Amino acid sequence: MKGKKDRLFREFPPVSTPAWEEKIREDLKGADYEKKLLWRTIEGFTVKPYYRSDDIAGFDYQQARPGVFPFPRGTKIGDNSWLIRQQLWVEDINEANRKALDLIEKGVTSLEFMILKGPVLTQQSFNILIRDIPLSAVELNFSGYSCEVITERLVQHVNERSVENSALKGSVNFDPLGRLSRKGHFNYDSEKLSFEMLVRLVKDTIHLTRFRTIGINAGIFHNAGASIVQELAFGLAMGAEYLSVLSDRGLSVNVTSAKMVFHFAISLNYFMEIAKYRVARFLWSKILEAFAPECREPMFIHAETGRWNMTVYDPYVNMLRTTTESMSAILSGVDVLTVLPFDMTFEKPSPFAERIARNQQIILREEACFDKVIDPAAGSYYIESLTDSIAAEAWKLFLAVHEKGGFTAAMKQGFIQQQVIETAQQRDLAIATRRALCIGTNRYPGFVEAYSEKPVDYAIEHDCATRAGEGHGDNDNCFDHQYNTCDCREGKCDCSCCNADKRLVQPIRSYRGTLEYEKLRLKTDLSGRKPRIFMLTIGDLSMRLARAQFAGDFFACAGYDIIDNAGFDTVDEGIKAALKAKADVVVLCSSDDEYAIFAPQAYDKLKGRSVLVVAGWPACVEELKAKGIEYFIHIGSNNLETLKHFHQKLGINET
Repeated sequence: MKGKKDRLFREFPPVSTPAWEEKIREDLKGADYEKKLLWRTIEGFTVKPYYRSDDIAGFDYQQARPGVFPFPRGTKIGDNSWLIRQQLWVEDINEANRKALDLIEKGVTSLEFMILKGPVLTQQSFNILIRDIPLSAVELNFSGYSCEVITERLVQHVNERSVENSALKGSVNFDPLGRLSRKGHFNYDSEKLSFEMLVRLVKDTIHLTRFRTIGINAGIFHNAGASIVQELAFGLAMGAEYLSVLSDRGLSVNVTSAKMVFHFAISLNYFMEIAKYRVARFLWSKILEAFAPECREPMFIHAETGRWNMTVYDPYVNMLRTTTESMSAILSGVDVLTVLPFDMTFEKPSPFAERIARNQQIILREEACFDKVIDPAAGSYYIESLTDSIAAEAWKLFLAVHEKGGFTAAMKQGFIQQQVIETAQQRDLAIATRRALCIGTNRYPGFVEAYSEKPVDYAIEHDCATRAGEGHGDNDNCFDHQYNTCDCREGKCDCSCCNADKRLVQPIRSYRGTLEYEKLRLKTDLSGRKPRIFMLTIGDLSMRLARAQFAGDFFACAGYDIIDNAGFDTVDEGIKAALKAKADVVVLCSSDDEYAIFAPQAYDKLKGRSVLVVAGWPACVEELKAKGIEYFIHIGSNNLETLKHFHQKLGINET
């Protein structure tokens, strides 16, 4: 066997990196190597077109094995099993219990009860809520209101059922720093009282060794448009501040860290997400080691598919998004995963959507066997290099927060908010110019899809629910329904927009990346009329077809009707057909050379009866502008801003 291997390698001698580089530059034929092949990420580092073993030489965590500190390769040893979580809103206690038991039968191993604002649960109602649930087999999690009451009820219930303390798994999502980030102020209107409650929750559940009472909601930053590096750095900074604050109040690092659960969101950046969770475990281990050298408590990670990535239009694409997001999180070894229902951007999740979300994970486990291999990305030159680059940038930003006095101090100085806003603006611009593709929204929109009324967005946690528009929400889509985080209808409101006097910091604004496109298209849907965009295709066959396809896709993003054509022999013939079709906009689709002739003819024959748009940016553009032609659309156009302008010009408003 050794001889065969030697002969094989003689057939394929090693090629040095300089030789590879020389060959690449030769194939580029003078094109700029960096512009063509290097990718500058919003995370702050550059990704190369290829990686070799040299790129990962010397990484200090390379020799770590799965389940071994500092856990870059995960915390699991036997297999890559994870818990399948599904959310359920608690409206009717009996119905919530019935649904929970049904979810368990259908494969869910982690339940998240989302407690709505309303009457505080009594012990009796809480007992009904989790009645017959096998506490040793299913993880119980609670989010929403009254975490301290829920914890008290749970402890009493466990005692009454004589459940072993080590058998109960789960958490309450009590996160004062997350509350500060999202609403601008602490729980109980006081930082001191909030942290005192946190200490109390830890102490009250210290005997429940697998139940966690400190939530760290780093996903807040992702769902505000932050980068992977920012989500990591700010999440780690929140965790470090909890360690510091609770240590000052007498709790050891070992106790505090064992009570923490990190909640991350998952982006569509597949390989970077795999690297992200490896980095999270690695850097958190280093932070714990700095606080207490003997601490070896691994990070416990709950990942949730991203809300920022979800869309209202063509919502079935959300299934594809959540599938790839799930794959990256599972492959990186997260402990618990929630797949959000594909329809929650426009309605309360339906049973069908919840079933699909649940079964996505079950298929990945039972059919794709994602639970069989631990850290399959290990040794990948690309992913290992991403891990190292993300770790370096996240650590740098974490230290920047630390130098400003920690998470709370950095929030009060506006440092964290500014970092998130700047990145979100970059991402917004990429979507508006269609450098970042959102299928079904800013590219390849469904031409016949339309809403007859404004959809209810359950994917975004609103800062305020106002009565008849009386409040002014921090979110653009602040409206009144019972699933909002805050409900002004009861007269006692804790949202930042209705309590500006209580604000300690400017809140982090949650939104979805396609929100501006959706607002634009909804205006078309609800206006009662759809502008007609007529493709005047003429001249060079390949160019007119390509540009008609581009222009149709361009304007369909606003929900306009597209009238395509096979082609016209003359401009006059095309203009007559456009006017007969009562076109609001006529898009001239031809080649650059022919525009010098066709565009002035079309402009003169239209006589202002429709808006003329030229599809392209020809060399004669200045000459055409001089003749009165204003509008040109091309690959460099800001699609969103152009469509906003046409909305205004065509008088599109909701009725």
